[in-house]
Amino acid sequence: MLVTETKAAQAGLPPQETLEELVSLALAEARKQGASAAEAGVGVDIGLSVNVRRGEVDTLEHQRDRGIGVTVYFGHRKGSASSSDFRRESIIETVQSACAIARHTSEDPCQGLADPDLLAREIPDLDLYHPWDLDAEEAIRIARDCEAVALAADPRICNSDGASLSTYSGIRVYGNTNDFLAGYKTSRHSLSCMVVGKEGDAMQRDYWYTVSRVPEELEDAESVGRKAAERTLKRLGARRLKTCTAPVLYAPEVARGVLAHFISAISGGALYRKASFLLDHLGKQVFPGFVRIEEQPHRPRGLGSAPFDQEGVATRQRVLVEDGVLQGYVLSSYSARKLGMRSTGNAGGVHNLVIQPGERDFRGMLKELDRGLLVTELMGQGVNITTGDYSRGASGFWVENGEIAYPVEEITVAGNLRDMFQRLRAVGNDVDPRGNILTGSLLIDGMTIAGE
Repeated sequence: MLVTETKAAQAGLPPQETLEELVSLALAEARKQGASAAEAGVGVDIGLSVNVRRGEVDTLEHQRDRGIGVTVYFGHRKGSASSSDFRRESIIETVQSACAIARHTSEDPCQGLADPDLLAREIPDLDLYHPWDLDAEEAIRIARDCEAVALAADPRICNSDGASLSTYSGIRVYGNTNDFLAGYKTSRHSLSCMVVGKEGDAMQRDYWYTVSRVPEELEDAESVGRKAAERTLKRLGARRLKTCTAPVLYAPEVARGVLAHFISAISGGALYRKASFLLDHLGKQVFPGFVRIEEQPHRPRGLGSAPFDQEGVATRQRVLVEDGVLQGYVLSSYSARKLGMRSTGNAGGVHNLVIQPGERDFRGMLKELDRGLLVTELMGQGVNITTGDYSRGASGFWVENGEIAYPVEEITVAGNLRDMFQRLRAVGNDVDPRGNILTGSLLIDGMTIAGE
């Protein structure tokens, strides 16, 4: 058993006011050093994680991390430095280091703080902080119970890759010399289990997990263990397919990856580098007419919720796709200036991307698929955002007459994202809430399935 304990006795997060003082000190020192503008962010994280395998504690970790990052601007020259030392003299040295870097960098007219009129002046309470008063012994018990249920589910469950529980709380404070200073606390808790099944000489593994900002909203340990075992058993007897072209139904837990590729293609970095297959597609049809995608950053307790982005820009609900037409990009201040536009409050990424669900549940989506492939796991990184070429290793189930016929493995699903988006036939209402991208299952026509 590996035990790592980092200042675990110092439980609890510091007051926000204490971190605001550190940010204010850094900004004042930057001004003193001659910077024309500056920004600083401070974060403190505490957590507990445990991994149990075959009933034995494999790892137990108490985490307590902290850091301050400072960025200064001398006109359009930028310098950054960071430290984990919160002493006054260390923060001053960090600012001095950032200033020394800035004085030796080249001018970039797009560098600088976010536009002042875009900064968040009101900070909504999004109910993101629900710490879990959990000691190591209780965490170990929960993880053991989860794994034990999975191992006892069926004689064909022959081994375990372990059950893991983690709980995390954190606080972030950000400020800049445009009179912005704010922060908020968050929490995140999760429980997962992965087991191995065997039938004859063939072995399969699968998993399940639950995650929430609120410990009481997690699935119980027995449910997670049972689902991990059920998913593993369903994969036993997997076959390969002959190469064909067929519709593919992405289960909700993997469907979010398809939408993540869409976000990559409309993100500022890819656009200003001209490395996106959706370059110059603003106002153009990219999905079928029934598709609506929006960002909902103020969802209470949302895993992607945030009152402002990493630059202090206010987040807001906005539509990215309406009637299948691309309405907006995903931009930070820098990428927006490179494109001659304004920040969309997405420094650091999107906040709760939601695709409007359709009317069918998962069984209804299988019926709509009729004959084709249900994908439940994707492997590999075969996606080229510049061209849209898409090729991923996959496993899942072959579907006949709207019913799962048998499990499949060692196949590849391929296409081009531009075509895939246009060929989206249906979106399920079986939304998976366990992430920053909220989607039901996605049914896409005309995919190439490479097998034997």
